[in-house]
Amino acid sequence: MKPEHSRAFSVASFSDREPTISSTALDRWALGRIQAFVPKARLRLALWDGFSLVPRTGPAVGTITVKNRRTLWSWIRDPELNFGESYMSGSAEVHGDLVSVLAEVYRALPRAAHTPAWWRAVNDLRTSKKNVHHHYDLGNEFYRLWLDQDMVYTCAYFPTPEASLEAAQSAKMDLVCRKLRLKAGERVVEAGCGWGSLALFMARRYGVTVRAFNISSEQLAYARDRARREGLDHLVEFVEDDYRGIRGDYDVFVSVGMLEHVGLPSYAALGEVIHRAISPEGRGLLHFIGRNQPSSLNAWIRKRIFPGAYPPVLREVFERVLEPHSFSVLDVENLRLHYAKTLEHWRTRFEAASETLSAMFDAAFLRAWRLYLAGSEASFITGSMQLFQVVFARGDSNAIPWTRVSG
Repeated sequence: MKPEHSRAFSVASFSDREPTISSTALDRWALGRIQAFVPKARLRLALWDGFSLVPRTGPAVGTITVKNRRTLWSWIRDPELNFGESYMSGSAEVHGDLVSVLAEVYRALPRAAHTPAWWRAVNDLRTSKKNVHHHYDLGNEFYRLWLDQDMVYTCAYFPTPEASLEAAQSAKMDLVCRKLRLKAGERVVEAGCGWGSLALFMARRYGVTVRAFNISSEQLAYARDRARREGLDHLVEFVEDDYRGIRGDYDVFVSVGMLEHVGLPSYAALGEVIHRAISPEGRGLLHFIGRNQPSSLNAWIRKRIFPGAYPPVLREVFERVLEPHSFSVLDVENLRLHYAKTLEHWRTRFEAASETLSAMFDAAFLRAWRLYLAGSEASFITGSMQLFQVVFARGDSNAIPWTRVSG
């Protein structure tokens, strides 16, 4: 019996059971319009009866086949949403490497973009809890099948491209700790702690005390159990609350993989939380998915995978979170290619676990996650998405590293 939450991924029927019919001149015109959306993409586009358009810019790296007329015209109406919907339902097929095909689409799309006024999502506490439940409370067993052994669901850091996922996630957590210059006995607050791996790593390796905030009940139950099993529950407290509930004084603020879920209108609130939380000599780190130019997240991703999410540009984070409180930016690093490599590992493990996953979830759910993982990998390969780490401190604090290597 498939779990309750799999029903959230039911899709409209783009049925391919209708009688086989030949495409019309209008159908072929519509396919041409779709090709015109991504004119430089090296993709072959095909209709259900075998009619196809070859790429204009070189040999095709793959083929996208539209299996019925309803799917074809849904792409004309809203290609950003309905390509994902039809891939989920099986009414569109991709032949060839999925990451390579999607990378061709991303490279061909125009770069200039803006954030539509209607997509200024306000993620209040109630909405945030609903969004978190949609994605993170799918069941720990689901994520355990394809994440690393520590259940880290954020970009890893690969000292070499050949490093294992486990080694790279440990290296990422250590990189964060070194950038923050953690010292034994310091007080750390973490906003959005996932399954607790970073909080436990900081306590175990650096001897700090951590209060870690999260609103995913599934993740918190796992984190608390792990803290008890590892004998770290005297150093790490996992709090079921939103970042807006953070109270107390701390030496360090850290957030890894949460900012992209906050929403632009709430950045000021986040900045105020950080301002009141860290001490005069305090410092912080924000690790988040972002962009080089403002643009809303893909409509299908927002609907099916990450409701309420928005990947900011650096300027938006600086202006809305840090500048109002005169925080100094000490360091910025872009780990974009490290996230592409992380997603390659996740996708490989996901496919290796496909038989087990098929017994847990319906076909539409699995196709959605396959598309999400492949599309995310392609977005980092092509530069459509970035992964930023920003280190900051109080503007008048001189307790900052003299050089990058002295921290």
